[in-house]
Parts: sequence; C-alpha cells; structure tokens
Amino acid sequence: MIPQKGLIVKEVMWIKDDLVLVLDCGSTNLRAIAIDSAGRTAAESSRPNQSCPQTDGRPGWLIWNIEEIWHRLSEASREVSKEVGTRNIKAIIVTTWGADGAPVKRDGSLTYPPISWQCPRTLEIATEITKRVTAWEIFRITGYQTLSFNTLLKMAWLRQHVPKALDEAYTWLMMPGLLVHRLTEKFHIDPTSGSTMMAMDLAKRDWSELLLELAGLDPGFLPEWYEPGQIVGYLTQKAGRMCGLLAGVPVVVGGHDTQFALAGSGAGPDESILSSGTWEILSFRTGRFEPNRAGFEGGLIIEADVQRDLWNPQLLMIGSAVLEWLREKFFSELRINEYDAIIGEAENVAPGAGGLTFIPSFVRDSGPTKRFGTLGTILGLTLQTSRGQIYRAALEGLSSQLKEAFHILSEATSFEAKGIRVVGGGSKNNLWNQIRADVTGLPVDVTSQKEATALGAALTAFIGIGKYRSWEEAQKTVCQEVRRFEPSSNRSLYEDIFRRYVMVLNDLKPFYR
Repeated sequence: MIPQKGLIVKEVMWIKDDLVLVLDCGSTNLRAIAIDSAGRTAAESSRPNQSCPQTDGRPGWLIWNIEEIWHRLSEASREVSKEVGTRNIKAIIVTTWGADGAPVKRDGSLTYPPISWQCPRTLEIATEITKRVTAWEIFRITGYQTLSFNTLLKMAWLRQHVPKALDEAYTWLMMPGLLVHRLTEKFHIDPTSGSTMMAMDLAKRDWSELLLELAGLDPGFLPEWYEPGQIVGYLTQKAGRMCGLLAGVPVVVGGHDTQFALAGSGAGPDESILSSGTWEILSFRTGRFEPNRAGFEGGLIIEADVQRDLWNPQLLMIGSAVLEWLREKFFSELRINEYDAIIGEAENVAPGAGGLTFIPSFVRDSGPTKRFGTLGTILGLTLQTSRGQIYRAALEGLSSQLKEAFHILSEATSFEAKGIRVVGGGSKNNLWNQIRADVTGLPVDVTSQKEATALGAALTAFIGIGKYRSWEEAQKTVCQEVRRFEPSSNRSLYEDIFRRYVMVLNDLKPFYR
C-alpha cells in the first residue's frame, strides 16, 4: 500500500543543535527528514513513489520517472525546511534503493530512463551472462547472485537493444548519483551503491573489468568513487530554490539504504541485524570478505559497508508484503493503519495457529529467475480456520524463514549471532518480535528509533561536516531506548513447529523451482 503525502512535525523545542536533511528515497515512499546530531527527528515530509509503465516499451516494462521523483522530493524538502528553518540545515545526504540507475550526458540529462528492478526485461540476459562467466565466478568476484534486476544486466540489455543510449552517454549514475547531480551538478558513485551493480571487485572496493566487459564497458565510463561521509559538492542556486534551502549547503555522500540501516541500527559486533519491511534482509557487519560455495548455494549476497574495510553478508526474504496482502484480503473492513486490531486477533490464537503451516517464498536458490513476487503457501486450512489463525501462521512462517536464514548465514560465514537487532516497519509488531525470539531462540532488540536508514545517513552526514570525528563518537551521542524480547516458555513448542515447517518446505521445494 503506497503511503500518502504529509508533513509530520515533532516537538522541536528541545532542538538547539544543527540539523541535517536526509532525502530517504524508497521505491514506495519518498521522504525528507530533518534530524539533529543526537538522532532525533525534528520534522519529516513524505510523498508516494512507484515505478511506471514505459510508454514506448513492451507491456510489463517498468521504469522510474526521475523528474517526478525529484519534483516530489523537492516539495517534501520545502515543507520540512519551512518548518525547521533553512539556516538550521547544515548538510544534505541522499539514500535510495539499490540496483537501479541510468546513463547520462555531460549535462546530466538521461539517454535512457532508469529501468526498475521490478521490470522483467532482463530475465534472458541473466541466463546469457552466465554462459560467458559462471554464476559462481560472478559471486566470487562481486559477492552478488546473478539476479535479473542487477544493474550490469540492464547495461548489457542496453548494449544489445539500445546501444545508442550507452554510446551517447558520458557516464552512468545510480539512483543516489542521479539525485545528487540535481543538487550539486557533480558526478559521483559510492561503494554501497556500486556493490549492488554486480560489477565490482568487492575485495578491492573497485570495478571489475571482467564483469564490465560483459556489457561492453570499461571502468573509465563510470564516475569517480566517493566514500560515504565525503562532501561531494554544494547545493546550487537552482537546487536551493527547488528545495527551499540555502545555496552552498554541503552535500555529503550517502548511498544504498540497506547499508545505512545496518550502520544506524546500533547493533553490537555479535548481533545480527534484521531490516524488516516489505522485504526482510538479515545481515551483519564483518571485516572479512570470504565468498564461498556454501554462501553461493544458499543465496547469500555480500555488499560493501558504509565504512571502509567492512562488508555486509545478507539474505533477502519476503517480509511484510505477506502481511499487507493478508490485511487487504481478510481484514478489508479495517483502515490501513489499524494493525492493532489484526494483531489482537492473532494474539488470541495459540502457538501453532490451529495446525496451519505457512511457507514463504524463500528457498535456497541462486538462479536468475528466483520468484521474488511469490507470497508462499498455506497448508492445513479447514472450514473452521479463522483469519486470526491465518495471520498468526504467517508470522510463524516468516519467523521460521528467519531461522532457516540464520542456518544459511552461519554455514556460509561461521557467524554465530547472540541476538537480533530489528529495524524498519516490521519492528513495530510486538507479537511478531516475540514469535521471532521464540522461534530462533535469540533475544530480539528493538530500538526507539525505528528509522535506522535515516539515522545512519544523518550520522554519516554529521561525520562528513566534522560534527563527529568517528562513527564510535557519533553513535555514543544517539538517544536510543532498547526494548528486548526474550524467548518465552513457548520456545520448546516452537521447536516442534519449526520441524514441521522444515518437513513441509522440503516437500515443496520441487514446486518452487
């Protein structure tokens, strides 16, 4: 469900500090958020976002309208700056989703629109690529699985079908770069975004000539590297008028939203981080890049961390998209935000959900056609099954999926988590948090600051303008309360439920392929 636009103003009397403006651009929601150096939100404004059909393309082809995105972000920025005062905003930083970008001319104009990660046009390219370089070799170099939405495959598709778009381009910009160019007129790319392209030699934090050659490109085509926290440029007069900000404000390098959520989570070295939203990403931060067969076969992805010399092994799973589907189909009389009523019905259902087993669409599959749009399977339905049982079964199935992901992560990396730090919208569901703890047997920590991506980006910006000297210093100043969910007396019961889940999953795997 796409959120509606609106301005949210916090109590700003306590803010006596400078602010940074985070432009947090998601594929369903565009936000401008003013945050102080202790991580507190002063004001935020949001607008809906979604990909759109390509009018001159085939049915089902999807692109992003970058001008519309820029217009909506500028509008949100004007609302926030008007509320908090333009002179209080000392830096700007952009964070967006990964994988998508576009070729541009020297003036920043597009030679082809950004192809959406939801677009199916690159499915055949994904299969063709692995005939030239094996999927295992690609993973060993880039840390990435050969998935149809990878940026390199879009580049290869353009080379085959619209070569003029690449031949006439000066460079390629990922989504953060496209927006930063509108703010500063500067070209750049950061490693967190670059690592989502399937084109980096991740161990070197630089480009792979072998992979770029698959699209007929070389490293010279791509923009200059900038690390998160560096100042890439300053707000132009034109952009200042658009965004309601003062010209000359420094623009600090941001990047891929997933990595900033990890950085902003406050997780300790022995904690895993679960970024829970429409999709869930289970990850941790490590100083080792060690791609191996276990990780490759388990569907692991490895990306570059916000900080140099750190990497983020992670597993992507379906998340609250399942719960939104259930809300729409079984609780349609409730308003969009009436989640408490739904959760209340599920709380009145005993563990085991009356014998229902829900299997999400997460399987050990490293192929290019993995079905990211599939919700899953529900078994055990009877004429007496209630909607509360179905909702609880979904929470139990998603939590069992999480436990399965922990097994893969441990097998591939030897990381043994002592706890789970949950961030994102899915962290607000306390019943889900308790079931996560019961199923995994690990304590689940949820912080008072649910917007870890915006917090991670804000702290990066404050480091960039010299407010803090290091990440350690910045994180010590953040005002965060932590609520812990310990495994309950239902722990042993959930061990039986998980065994049932695994048995059903193994039976269903041939049908998921």
